[in-house]
Amino acid sequence: MIVSKQTGDARIPKHIFVTGGVVSSLGKGLTCAALGKLLEHHGLTIAVQKMDPYINVDPGTMNPFQHGEVYVTADGAETDLDLGHYERFTHAAINRHSNYTTGQIYNSVISKERRGDYLGACIQVIPHITNEIKDAIRQARGDADVLITEIGGTIGDIESLPFIEAIRQFGIEEGRGNCLYIHLTLLTYLRAARELKTKPTQQSVGKLREIGIIPDVLVCRTERPMTGEIRSKLSMFCNVEHEAVIEEMDVKNSIYEVPMMLHEQGLDALVLRKLGIASRVVAPDFSAWKHVVETACHPSREVEVAVVGKYIELHDAYKSIYEALAHGGLANDAHVVVRKVNSDRLDPAELGKVLGGVDGVLIPGGFGERGVEGKIASARWAAEGGVPYFGICLGMQCATLYAARDLVGLEDAYSREFDENCPDPVIDLMPDQKKVTLKGGTMRLGSYPCRVDPDSIVGRAYGTAVVSERHRHRFEYNNAYRERLVDAGLRVTGVYEEVDLVEIVELEGHPWFVGVQFHPEFQSKPSEPHPLFASFITAACAHADAKADRSADGNAHGNGAECADGRARPSTANEIGT
Repeated sequence: MIVSKQTGDARIPKHIFVTGGVVSSLGKGLTCAALGKLLEHHGLTIAVQKMDPYINVDPGTMNPFQHGEVYVTADGAETDLDLGHYERFTHAAINRHSNYTTGQIYNSVISKERRGDYLGACIQVIPHITNEIKDAIRQARGDADVLITEIGGTIGDIESLPFIEAIRQFGIEEGRGNCLYIHLTLLTYLRAARELKTKPTQQSVGKLREIGIIPDVLVCRTERPMTGEIRSKLSMFCNVEHEAVIEEMDVKNSIYEVPMMLHEQGLDALVLRKLGIASRVVAPDFSAWKHVVETACHPSREVEVAVVGKYIELHDAYKSIYEALAHGGLANDAHVVVRKVNSDRLDPAELGKVLGGVDGVLIPGGFGERGVEGKIASARWAAEGGVPYFGICLGMQCATLYAARDLVGLEDAYSREFDENCPDPVIDLMPDQKKVTLKGGTMRLGSYPCRVDPDSIVGRAYGTAVVSERHRHRFEYNNAYRERLVDAGLRVTGVYEEVDLVEIVELEGHPWFVGVQFHPEFQSKPSEPHPLFASFITAACAHADAKADRSADGNAHGNGAECADGRARPSTANEIGT
């Protein structure tokens, strides 16, 4: 029993478990986030959690091509990218208890066994592993009214069986009236037959029932609308109420349409009724969210930004970056077109052709030497052309290396990450990082304060003297080169004062050239765009307007054949160099 913040009454917390079937990558995380958004609009406090079946302790050491981005929480946990959806859509308190893996669960159980906590018992999957999973679920709910727990993987996978068994037991222990099971599945469409097929969904639910879980709600991902006949068939053969078969169509314009689509399908009302809390919630007011969706779907203008990275082939590798750019667009009533540029295939001699016409350049974080020269060249191109530039983490370091080489004259300036013996290590390891031997969870992680120069681009964007931003890196700006870089025009406008670490740099005299050592994308929401992304897109829009004005002047004099900024016209393709 916990006490409600709203009423002060004692109440039993409710739990929603979301599983997936047929195929992976159905969008369980997005569905959980959208449902959380709906429940918050009914006045409930929610928590959201992801259980991942892989054996890694966390995704921190995984290749982004395999797993996508690593999402960092404020308390320094390296987690699954779905937690980004949770934070962008809801106000849930996301922390290290919001993501557990098989590796973490087994690591905890083995540590307890080594300490003798089990009093000599034979350690088994049931009950020891399943008990640990249940403890992790209870740990994550805090004082929330409702905890939504997403179970990663696909029903039928051997890796997820302990988690499925644990949530089955959880429903018995907490009371079935306090737990709700949602199964997200795929309705496959056969184009030759021109019909949706339900058999894969039936078999997926059958697998779930074999374990002892009968889903309360069936959410069906589909590219074609369900017919009444299909809904009735699924209801009958999956043992789910007719109204509990929910259609989740592919959205046309923006993922931020999903909450309202599920609301129109009645998912939130159904969940509230089945959990027995419909009588204690408030009537939702979706007007603010509808405004966000309307702006996302029908912006008044368009602006193009190049994202220069080496993981471009996998969209999820820079998921939070792309979403934060979209949020910056929302703040400016603009649609941000992303031109994806592969940095390790980028020929510096071809920069004008590859980047020409864009109104902003963003270089995201990353690790390793591959593609770094293409990123440094892109920073140089933006600096010399007056194009808005946003460098994040490694992107900030690349901007610093450009300044060291081109403005200070240190031709051999480099990072010790890429060459331990470089003569001018403008980017170097912090002293405490030099003692680190283990790879996982040992970087500078989580939120740190940063004092911002009020008379700067970032100072004006933030509107406050001290900000807190999330980090994920080992290498830092080397203060031994600070005075020369500042004298050359690379201002230091943000500092972590406790140990005098440079957090933010800006290029003097440039309309918008900013590098930040942290990851502001992790704190951006569609309803609350991050100030730096909003400011960056404002600058990109101003750059586009200036181009249009020059183009108009050129056309008036019969000279409008080239791009407005004088560079070669770019390809119309969204991805360059891939």
